[in-house]
Amino acid sequence: MTGQSDQHLWRTNTDPSLRRLVSAIPDVLSTYWLSADGESHRFLFISERVLDVFGIAPEVLRENADALFSALHPEDITGVKASIAESAAALTPWNHQARVKVQAGHYEWFEVHSTPERLADGSTIWFGQFHNIQHYKELEHSLRAREAESAFQADFQKLISRLSSRFINHGFGTIDQCINELLRAIGSFFEVDRAYLYEFSQEYRVMENTHEWCSSGVQPLIDGQRNVPTDDFEWWQCKIDGMVSGNQAVFVEEIEQIPPGPERTMLKEQGVCSMFCVPVRVGGVVAGFFGVDSMRKRVWREDQADLLIIVSGLLSGALERNRLENELLNQSIRDPLTALHNRRYLIPRLNEMLSRSIRYGEHFTLAMFDLDRFKRINDSTGHLGGDVCLRMFAEILLEQTREADVVARFGGEEFVVAFSGISPADVRRSVSRIILAVRNHDFVFEGETVPLTVSAGVAGIGDLAAAPSSPDPIIGLADDRLYAAKQAGRDCFVDASGVSRL
Repeated sequence: MTGQSDQHLWRTNTDPSLRRLVSAIPDVLSTYWLSADGESHRFLFISERVLDVFGIAPEVLRENADALFSALHPEDITGVKASIAESAAALTPWNHQARVKVQAGHYEWFEVHSTPERLADGSTIWFGQFHNIQHYKELEHSLRAREAESAFQADFQKLISRLSSRFINHGFGTIDQCINELLRAIGSFFEVDRAYLYEFSQEYRVMENTHEWCSSGVQPLIDGQRNVPTDDFEWWQCKIDGMVSGNQAVFVEEIEQIPPGPERTMLKEQGVCSMFCVPVRVGGVVAGFFGVDSMRKRVWREDQADLLIIVSGLLSGALERNRLENELLNQSIRDPLTALHNRRYLIPRLNEMLSRSIRYGEHFTLAMFDLDRFKRINDSTGHLGGDVCLRMFAEILLEQTREADVVARFGGEEFVVAFSGISPADVRRSVSRIILAVRNHDFVFEGETVPLTVSAGVAGIGDLAAAPSSPDPIIGLADDRLYAAKQAGRDCFVDASGVSRL
């Protein structure tokens, strides 16, 4: 086990708040290790949920993983081992579905989703989770069993399976994209005119439309549905109470069924003829609702509420996983001082950029920044003053870069910005803006202005003679050019064309 893995395992096992957070996640989180010769394997870390789910003590699996593999369905063992071998050989994500015996003694379907990493001794570790997909397998069976609607049910199962897989495998920052994709898919599948997701305030007195899909020709409503108070909506407040207390769906076959009042007036103005709404729970609490509208009279399916509740469950699970994963992972990939990403987050992202560069020829550029004469600032203002300057510089970096750029604190007073999808000329302009913004910014600590400038070294993947196997060469080149900028007098940057002084 590497020192980093030891540190991660020690922190997870000793930090009570982190341990509680991990135990709250319904999935089984794990770090699985396989020796280079494939003869030994164990879990460097596995969450306590493994005892509740599979009836296997975590300490047993930390010694040897055989107990969990023995719980696999006999028909699935070969496939699981083959998928591990394939992932280890190619260092591709390990994604596989198999049946595993649970604590109650029967088999349920699980999906593993893990990312591999090769260690120096040739062994491999996977960071990921075991997710119970029994519900979706049972849904598949039940839908296919309905002979009269086999085509419809099969299509619906495929849709849910695709969407659930999309949610299970979604990366950071893509949850909104996944929700929009779900609304578009569900709206098209059921041939409705509008599909949407609303979020409630904590007291259920305000609601906000956060995501919306509209069919062609239908006017979007999302911009006018921000911070909508519900105190005057007496009928709707009763429906909210039903969603919160009884997980009840709201079905309005015709708007005229709603008592005269602001709700009916608003829905008529929006052109809504009929609607379905189902609650969405996050952390066991109704956090909002998912709904669909029809602008024309139509005949709804008798099981429409059940089908939409399935979709709502998918949304609930995805939102809950996203919330917990963000809370858990942000503790390990964020710099606590500046709130920027740290090196632990940066390196995997650079590996992704490098992989895309090799595979698709996508260009990316690395800019390394270092605050000039920062030791003098610490000596004159103390470390508190230095920390203030670091936080201000982090804010400048975020202001002067795009959301698509990776901004990270590399260590000490060094920061890195990874640019992708823009030309070298645009990178030069971005780096220039950052240097000028620092030069013109008033860094003030305890009423005193702190003089501060920054130097940068810029290296593009095209500056290297050949594609490297790791980000280290391009990091090293950027660092060398940063040193050259320091030698050239600071407050400037160096790239392939030489010193650029602004």
